[in-house]
Amino acid sequence: MLSELVTNAVRVVVPGDRMIGVRIECRARGAWLRLEVSDAGDGRPVVRWPGELDTGGRGLLIVDALAFCWGVKERPAGIGKTIWAEVVTPLSFPRRRWSTPR
Repeated sequence: MLSELVTNAVRVVVPGDRMIGVRIECRARGAWLRLEVSDAGDGRPVVRWPGELDTGGRGLLIVDALAFCWGVKERPAGIGKTIWAEVVTPLSFPRRRWSTPR
């Protein structure tokens, strides 16, 4: 997912001196991961439904399928946006206790 978000940020048309920011936050002792990618581009990302023969346009479909939730927020400086996605890790689920048949 991080690769897809970074790829989208790299493709955004902005002045050459603008940077892309990446932030990864671990929450709840490893039960959640929050991925954030910031760019200086205008506009909002849109989930597309590419045709079978299209060579691109599936990045946000992948993020949407794998993330617990995702979205877009304005950057504090007012230039560009941050796309974020949250992932639930196996640590967030209680361990199963298997009982043996008697």
